[in-house]
Amino acid sequence: MGKDKLKRFAEVATFSNVVQLDAGIPYKGNWAKDFFKNDNPLVLELACGKGEYTVNLARLFPSRNFIGIDYKGNRIWRGAKDALEEGVTNVGFLRIQIETILDYFAPDEIDEIWITFPDPQPQISREKKRLTSPRFLEKYKILLKPSGYVNLKTDDDGLHAYTSEKIEELGLNLHVRTEDLYNSDHADEVLSIKTYYEKKYLQHNKNINYLKFSFK
Repeated sequence: MGKDKLKRFAEVATFSNVVQLDAGIPYKGNWAKDFFKNDNPLVLELACGKGEYTVNLARLFPSRNFIGIDYKGNRIWRGAKDALEEGVTNVGFLRIQIETILDYFAPDEIDEIWITFPDPQPQISREKKRLTSPRFLEKYKILLKPSGYVNLKTDDDGLHAYTSEKIEELGLNLHVRTEDLYNSDHADEVLSIKTYYEKKYLQHNKNINYLKFSFK
């Protein structure tokens, strides 16, 4: 592991807005009250990477709480550091494997979920690792309030098509679907947040797909 990664791992462990996977489960069912010290809605970004989307959402919506989840602490470091330096207090980060998410949040605790540019896991043998596979969708259904939504933003046409199929197969409620977000009527200030990688995709004229769906 490089010196920069080691430095970031050490530094992120000291950040007040990061909960490490070895910290136990102190906030399950009480993230808003105990971690954010309020009773505002709670929004998750899964596989948040450097946390760009998480932090930008927190800037746009100061009356909501946002948690970016990723396993790699050296990635989380960037978003967590930016939030601390800017004084963005309605954002936090949780370093866990997403497979264990039910251990860290209570049923009906989450108001909305964002999945932005995840690994599409294109191999058939890795379907269960896709963040919109049925086994993950079942977890989200438990965590989300009845009024909650899942948002998927991806450059991968295959993952978009796969998720659309699962929404139909499972009888979920589809609210928005587009294969070309920025040439649609849906590109508001939220969906127009662009991460580093999305900007690279757009430079190569890659279309951006978006889905919004719910379980109720």
